Amino acid sequence: MRLFAPLALAALVAGCASAPKYDPPKLDLPAAWKVEAPFRESTPNDAALKGAWWERFGDAKLNELAQQALASNPTLQVAALRLTQARAQFGVATSQQYPQLGLQARFNRFRSTENRPLTNEAAPNFSTTQNDILFGLTASYEVDFGARVSSLVQGAGASVEQSAADLENVRLLLVSDLASAYFNLRQTDIELQVLAGSIDLQRRSLDLATTRHQLGAGTGLEVAQQQALLDSTLTQVDLLRKQRAQFEHAIATLVATPAPVFSLAPDTRDIVPPAVPLGVPSDILERRPDVASAERAMAAANAQIGVARSAFYPSIILGATGGQESRLLDTLLKSPSYVWSLGVNLLQPLFDAGRTQSNVDFAKAGYDIAVQNYRRTVLTAMQEAEDGIIGLAALERASTQARVAVDSARKALDLVNARFEGGIAGPLEVITAQQNLLNAERLASQLVGQRLLTSVFLVKALGGDWQGPQKLSQQKD
Repeated sequence: MRLFAPLALAALVAGCASAPKYDPPKLDLPAAWKVEAPFRESTPNDAALKGAWWERFGDAKLNELAQQALASNPTLQVAALRLTQARAQFGVATSQQYPQLGLQARFNRFRSTENRPLTNEAAPNFSTTQNDILFGLTASYEVDFGARVSSLVQGAGASVEQSAADLENVRLLLVSDLASAYFNLRQTDIELQVLAGSIDLQRRSLDLATTRHQLGAGTGLEVAQQQALLDSTLTQVDLLRKQRAQFEHAIATLVATPAPVFSLAPDTRDIVPPAVPLGVPSDILERRPDVASAERAMAAANAQIGVARSAFYPSIILGATGGQESRLLDTLLKSPSYVWSLGVNLLQPLFDAGRTQSNVDFAKAGYDIAVQNYRRTVLTAMQEAEDGIIGLAALERASTQARVAVDSARKALDLVNARFEGGIAGPLEVITAQQNLLNAERLASQLVGQRLLTSVFLVKALGGDWQGPQKLSQQKD
């Protein structure tokens, strides 16, 4: 009974040292987004897995690049390995809940001196050379008196979930960065195509101005002005090609391919951004992996408070050994050589000059830091989602107006060209009309890219993919 008296005491007060009850902060979230036309709210299925959202853009090349990035990107591989490490640490923490068994074997040959301290004045010491052979089993078990082990397990479990959320966040950011670089490249291709059309038009105008000058109907100033416009446009082509190369190199790195051996052919096909459904703002707490990671970080920090508090309470370890010990090998397995021991090791801190309390204060401050990081992450998520919603609506209206502006500029150029060929309009009017059309077409092409980029930004801000009505209906069938 005396041996197990410490266990009875542990049962009475063990709960005093556990981690505080985990109660994440309740954030005051808005009931709805601030939505501008032409946006329409809908309800995404938040219980669905966040899958291949990039496929909704309908671009086979983007899908191929995304799969390559997900399979080979080093940053994503590092995040996956960190999850493996977190799971291993959870296994280490969980193992402390169970008895530890070991096999012990020892063979020593030693000499004891006759000058060692006496154990009895009537019995003199003699110098002895002998063997010590031991073979047996050991067992130990830490009684979780201060809830240290359970707090470690809780913290390690939360860290595993945090690492899993971090992996999902890296995956989301990786494909978002890839899609952004890809759509920037595609927008540059469209803009280069616009410049190529303008260059053809400007060269025809230059040929006409040169012919008029040679026939005496025009001046050298007209030729010089048209040549200056053409040279300026050719300069812009070189700048855009440099920009395209940088986007191409960024894509190569994201898909884990050396930039010198990677290339993408120009592609000027139209891509229509998918309609992104909106739920209520609180959905972000369920969908965004960075929010989930920040919340799990709070849980892990809360568990560390329990680990720090456990140092105030006794450490109790039960131990047992059993086996055979002899000085001679041929008597090792005989019954007189059997040895065993059973005991309890109890250590109660009495005075540490405030070290344990300081560790508790440190853990509490760590939890408070995690809470503020969580609040900041949620607020940033709200900002990014609202930016994407308002920005996409504004860009859609601007794109509609830009297309109207391109039609108007093209009609104006046709009229000016007709007037110029008839000798009514001057060359400066033609140059101005050409420049206006070029500016309008470039703006329209840039808005195409901005709409695609903002769609990617909004999908990332909302946490990834969603399920559309078609998939839902197929599931019901």
